[in-house]
Amino acid sequence: MQSFIDQSVCFIENHQAWAGLVVGLLAFGESLVLVGILLPGTTVLIIVGGLVGAGIVQPLPVLLAAMIGAALGDTVSYFLGRWLGRGVVHKWPLNRYRREVARARLFFHRYGFWAVFIGRFFGPVRATVPLVAGMMGMHRRRFQIANILSAIIWAPVVLSPGWLVAKGAGSFPELDVTSLFGIAAIAAIALIIIAVIAFKLRGKRTARA
Repeated sequence: MQSFIDQSVCFIENHQAWAGLVVGLLAFGESLVLVGILLPGTTVLIIVGGLVGAGIVQPLPVLLAAMIGAALGDTVSYFLGRWLGRGVVHKWPLNRYRREVARARLFFHRYGFWAVFIGRFFGPVRATVPLVAGMMGMHRRRFQIANILSAIIWAPVVLSPGWLVAKGAGSFPELDVTSLFGIAAIAAIALIIIAVIAFKLRGKRTARA
């Protein structure tokens, strides 16, 4: 795994024109059923965020590629679930990951739409919730709304730790207005999303009680 991480980062540093494509493929793999369980894509993306913060890689192509790759990965997993049906969990290779699939099914059964949305941000269920959503017959439009919105937010979130480390706390006074506005916007969006999710989950628990 460490070799994969080192080689991926080295390739992006030496072939910056391909950074968007590589990031897109990593985000796609992170969201793809089974592949996301095994692929250390998040680690590479965090390091890529550091390359963006250091000015080595351009931010816009990387952000767009991460969003598109993540959304496509979930879409493929969802349609695989619809096509293969519930019996796929008893067949190879998913029968080797029954615990992960069972966890995702319970998560989806409890929270539905929001399971797809917030599942993107949790490694243990990220690569299995879209498959389960397809297996359980979630409506395509509802799935894609949760999928695309979460991908748009997930991309800057996963890149931001590396970006912040590269910038360093001491350099914040030197940031331009655009950078500061971007940080504030991301923070505001994150707070709004957390508040909405907390409200929804609390409402469901109250209704169940």
